[in-house]
Amino acid sequence: MSISASQYQLLANAVLVLHSCIVVFVAGGLLAILAGAPLHWRWTRNLWFRATHLAAIVFVALESWAGIVCPLTTLEQWLRRQAGQLAYEGDFVAYWLTKCMFFDAPAWVFIAAYSIFSLLVIGTWIWLPPQRAPRRLFRAASW
Repeated sequence: MSISASQYQLLANAVLVLHSCIVVFVAGGLLAILAGAPLHWRWTRNLWFRATHLAAIVFVALESWAGIVCPLTTLEQWLRRQAGQLAYEGDFVAYWLTKCMFFDAPAWVFIAAYSIFSLLVIGTWIWLPPQRAPRRLFRAASW
């Protein structure tokens, strides 16, 4: 069974949407953590949320320091080539998400940005430490 060009394009768009969601999670997550403290949003102190958020930005920063292109970017570009695309012509979602996510700048700009952002996220672990969910004790019903 062979995959058609339109199916490759659909898969590339799905990867781009996933990539965009991760970017929103990382950027929006820090804003939510900072806003959550004065607004008393308990979910922003959740250990799983915070650990996932920290792992995501540290992964991005380490990639940039190592000079590695994000695997999602590599996958999306490969899928687009398989679809016969060279650019984001004619596909509204892919075109605008790409315009919002990718910038043409020297590598050091991204390394610095990702590193600073990582330090900010690490700083929130100190200033606004995550909390484990309280253990709920279930009482056995007494008959």
